[in-house]
Amino acid sequence: MPMTCRKSLQAAVAALLLLSAAVAPAVERAEVPAQYQWDLSSLYPGESAWVAAKQDLSKSIPALQQWQGRLGESAAALLGAMSAWESVSLGVDRLYSYAFQLSDQDTRVARHQQMKQEASQVYTDFQTAVAFMRPELLAVGRDKIDRFVAAEPRLAQYRMFFDDILRAAPHTLSPAEEKLIARAGTLAQTAGTVHSVFTGADLPYPEVTLSTGEKVRLDAAAYSLHRASPVKADRDAVFKAFWERYGEFTRTLAATLNAHVESHVFAKDVRGFDSSLQAALFDYNIPTSVYMRLIEDVHANLPTLHRYLRLRQKIMGLSQLGYEDLYAPIVDRVALSYTPEQGMALTLEAFAPLGEDYVAALRKGYASRWVDFLPTTGKRPGAYSNTVYGVHPYQLLNFNGAWEDVSTLAHESGHSMHSYLASAQQPYATASYSIFVAEVASTLNENLLFHHVLDRTEDDRTRLFLLASYLDTMRTTLFRQTLFAEFELRMHEAIERGEPLTGESLSNLYLGLLRKYYGHDQGVVTVAEPYGAEWAYIPHFYSNFYVYQYAPSRIGGRSLAEGMIGKEALKSGRAAEGRDAYLRMLKAGSSKYPIELLKDAGVDMTTSQPFEAAMREMNRIMDEIERIYARQKR
Repeated sequence: MPMTCRKSLQAAVAALLLLSAAVAPAVERAEVPAQYQWDLSSLYPGESAWVAAKQDLSKSIPALQQWQGRLGESAAALLGAMSAWESVSLGVDRLYSYAFQLSDQDTRVARHQQMKQEASQVYTDFQTAVAFMRPELLAVGRDKIDRFVAAEPRLAQYRMFFDDILRAAPHTLSPAEEKLIARAGTLAQTAGTVHSVFTGADLPYPEVTLSTGEKVRLDAAAYSLHRASPVKADRDAVFKAFWERYGEFTRTLAATLNAHVESHVFAKDVRGFDSSLQAALFDYNIPTSVYMRLIEDVHANLPTLHRYLRLRQKIMGLSQLGYEDLYAPIVDRVALSYTPEQGMALTLEAFAPLGEDYVAALRKGYASRWVDFLPTTGKRPGAYSNTVYGVHPYQLLNFNGAWEDVSTLAHESGHSMHSYLASAQQPYATASYSIFVAEVASTLNENLLFHHVLDRTEDDRTRLFLLASYLDTMRTTLFRQTLFAEFELRMHEAIERGEPLTGESLSNLYLGLLRKYYGHDQGVVTVAEPYGAEWAYIPHFYSNFYVYQYAPSRIGGRSLAEGMIGKEALKSGRAAEGRDAYLRMLKAGSSKYPIELLKDAGVDMTTSQPFEAAMREMNRIMDEIERIYARQKR
């Protein structure tokens, strides 16, 4: 591209970023240059190809039942069944991803919603067709399967697949019952779909007038942007309008969440688990004690959180810190803003400790349009990384150009490279991985980015901003996500006791946790009653005990990053050793269970030690912030 054209394109993107910052999101997708949109043609050239693939799958899925009753026949028969399962599963993954990502581009498009529903039905049909496999493999038994694997080396790639099934023997039902549960799959997804569509396209978001006189429609992206306003009056107005509006719909959204949790309790009951928590953690062999230890560790370390919050109040010059003040930057007038190009360049520089091959692969991915950058009207809020085996990763962002957006790019790029490396090294059956491990990859990249920029920053105000931003990330990941985890645990326990979830009960539960964690009764942070409706906004509650994994992953990622860039690691020459152990973990996919993978990489998440080390780092950072603040006050 000629330099003049490149500059013009960057200027256009900068204008879009400014516009989205003013009224986010305020542009249509058609206004965004293709370079900043992901390229879904790697999945399918277009909708007609997707439709053709769906028709082919509709024929292939019923054919899978020809293997029913034959899994114990011979090693060759078992290999044939597994090969057929893998082929169709790959096709379903691709079909599902294309429809969902297309829908996420603009949740207003009815045809895309229809495609998503059709893909969900195909997925359910597939799960129904292969429902016989689990109970039949259990009937074949471990001894016979081990003999088949020994006789046919090509079955070795499915060893973890078999082990997972055999481990689940006490919780697996008859073929007929498994088929019924599989058919119920679409019902379990309905609540999350309703929440996504309603909050993304149909919820009547409020408008507020800012101190500048500008009127803003507070959809999810605009709320995320303007809640960080340096003007307290604007923050107060944004929070009041946004949460009072959500409060008007808590009855409806409680009904969707109640249905979602009921589906988990149903699965727990029919499969014979002691609790929904045990059922959710079983697939990846995570002990429930890890979950409970996290909550206990956070409760024990709330004084560290409260120290940070009081420090935030002092530096912001507020007589009282409110919940609406927690997203505003502590330091005013720090000009950190980035175009997508600058964000990509910065992440690539920061990831240098991970090696040249890692950086080169990610650079190629950015150039190949893995990332959908800018917020647009109707686009799904938030961010994620998704990978289809045999294709490549995709990232959805809502990039407004702030420091936090670059950090999000680093985070999602960690997921993407994890998938890229695991897919390159593992067969399909072990290329995926637990979220528990996935969030290590993403948070480690955030850590590398933070230290890369901090080490090159001498200005006190900018260092103060970066240090405070890092602390706030620790707040949101270690404490806020654990608050979410405790809320999720308590609402599941309520359903298990036979207590329905209502808008009032959920808001009261959530408000109580907010006030406990943020020290409302101790005068640390004032949490107004309308903020109890925040639970209705959180999409992660529709992912079945998903959120807790952010906290131990942040802790694990921090520990592994320290093994690569920490002073001790660099001084002893063990940084390369730490890097190589970490990359081996990424490449291992799900060839081992998460706790074991992390132990191999050097972190034991069954103990409180990694959490306690993170608390020591938080306190060291607060010590430096207080020194900088004292110098500035002289």
